[in-house]
Amino acid sequence: MNGTMKIWVFLLLVAVASAKVFDRCELARTLKAAGMSGFKNVSLADWVCTAYAESRYNTQATNRNTDGSTDYGIFQINNRWWCSNGQFPSYNGCRISCSQLLTNDISTAIQCAKIIVSQQGISAWVGWRNKCKNQDVSRYIAGCGV
Repeated sequence: MNGTMKIWVFLLLVAVASAKVFDRCELARTLKAAGMSGFKNVSLADWVCTAYAESRYNTQATNRNTDGSTDYGIFQINNRWWCSNGQFPSYNGCRISCSQLLTNDISTAIQCAKIIVSQQGISAWVGWRNKCKNQDVSRYIAGCGV
């Protein structure tokens, strides 16, 4: 294996190691501890369902939208309105760098989600509207002891 290939393998391993995909119950407990249960009348089960619908609980998830904007992190927070990636014009309503939404520590994502839901409600999330709204979402927290 040549030097360049060794570096590439190392970087690939670092990238894989830094991506965190939450377990359903681990996320439920984390969100509850952060005060998300009932925040702005949104149930904990709806938050967990939303995170599943948006990112499959993956902190490293990104999605490029047809308008050129990008969604980031476990809640797929958009850089047109809520965070700045330094390239795309942004209102940056959460006053954060989008890279802060791609870490294993989701406290910044939670704080930003609270701002979004305070201003627009849970329906701001397409994933919630398509997968959670008018559904029995109790299974998302079932057996988690929350």
